[in-house]
Amino acid sequence: MAITATSPSGVVPAPVDLGPAAALSCRECGARFPLGPSFACPECFGPLEIAYDFGSEGAEELRKRIESGPASIWRYAPLLPVPADVASKPNLNPGWTPLVTADNLGRELGFTARLHVKDDSGNPTHSFKDRVVACAIEAARAFGYTTLSCSSTGNLAGAVGAAAARAGFRSCVFIPHDLEQGKVVMAGVYGGELVGIEGNYDDVNRFCSELIGDPAGEGWGFVNVNLRPYYGEGSKTLAYEICEQLGWRLPEQIVIPIASGSQLTKIDKGLQELIGLGLVEDRPYRIFGAQAEGCSPVSAAFKAGRDVIKPVKPDTIAKSLAIGNPADGPYVLDIARRTGGAVEDVTDAEVVAAIGLLARTEGIFAETAGGVTIGVLKKLVETGQLDPAKETVAINTGDGLKTLDAVSDAGMTAVIRPTLESFRDAGLVSA
Repeated sequence: MAITATSPSGVVPAPVDLGPAAALSCRECGARFPLGPSFACPECFGPLEIAYDFGSEGAEELRKRIESGPASIWRYAPLLPVPADVASKPNLNPGWTPLVTADNLGRELGFTARLHVKDDSGNPTHSFKDRVVACAIEAARAFGYTTLSCSSTGNLAGAVGAAAARAGFRSCVFIPHDLEQGKVVMAGVYGGELVGIEGNYDDVNRFCSELIGDPAGEGWGFVNVNLRPYYGEGSKTLAYEICEQLGWRLPEQIVIPIASGSQLTKIDKGLQELIGLGLVEDRPYRIFGAQAEGCSPVSAAFKAGRDVIKPVKPDTIAKSLAIGNPADGPYVLDIARRTGGAVEDVTDAEVVAAIGLLARTEGIFAETAGGVTIGVLKKLVETGQLDPAKETVAINTGDGLKTLDAVSDAGMTAVIRPTLESFRDAGLVSA
């Protein structure tokens, strides 16, 4: 669908093709605007998101079209703000990652129903951020941007650098100066500009917002700022994949890590779209949010019964979740309460233990954000907030190789001489 892109602040004259995307819609006041590179409603300053015209295709026809599509997020192109031929364009083709049936972990945690781990560490840059960047870069093409940028806690910087390299964009990304070295290397290797900002993520984000309003930022597409409505839609594909991999069923419970909160809100949006399109049967589901105790403003608000998120200064090893003033925090609270879920947090020690637990039981090496999710899953079961008799999905968003410092105590269990005698003396013979 070709639409002339108009933002609330001006007109981009060339028509754009972003598939079924029909307009920008304010999540607060409901005002609608033509598609464009805007993220805030000029009437009430609420966040903008994508509104769609999905057409009249029947559920069975749409389901077959999806199932015959590529093994990537582009099988869901009819439900995303991207052109129909997106799979033929130069991009990283992320998605269609495994939904692991985690029976060993389930037994250890006391589950009597199936427990699954949606393992997004297998994406091209080893985190779920490849999904959101893939959608944002199509908007960047449509709006004529030449530089791709972002504010990042690490994973997004790598995803932007890689996607820009593949698509032929210049990239310049901004990160806190004290990120884990693995994420710094992963973001810098793609040849773009990688700039450390003195301060935490919230400082980086404020700087990027200032740059957008300055002539120096002209021609720059910030995937999680002026392209945020399009970027966020990539997280819906986690919901789509989970339901398709479950045989077109909704999970009864899902545990999702919280940084800005966008992923959780978009997963809920994706589930609601599948219900509305008749692709899955409507039934209750519960959504749970997971935070690290050292950066848990949403969890604190949930437990206190507040609707307002009080910003905090992050202090946690889970740096990819260290956003002290999460933009989507209030919407996370709404969703957790509406679905009968909860928002919980765990200590850094529990994060490290959970990384080991998932690795030991299922052979999945998660980064610290995954440790937060599994640690919170364990705590939710132990405190009776999550029902182990209901089918549950926990999301691992990234690869543990990015946060090796968190598990630096892991290593060799023995050092022996190259002799059978030394082998036996070390107690390594099977019982």
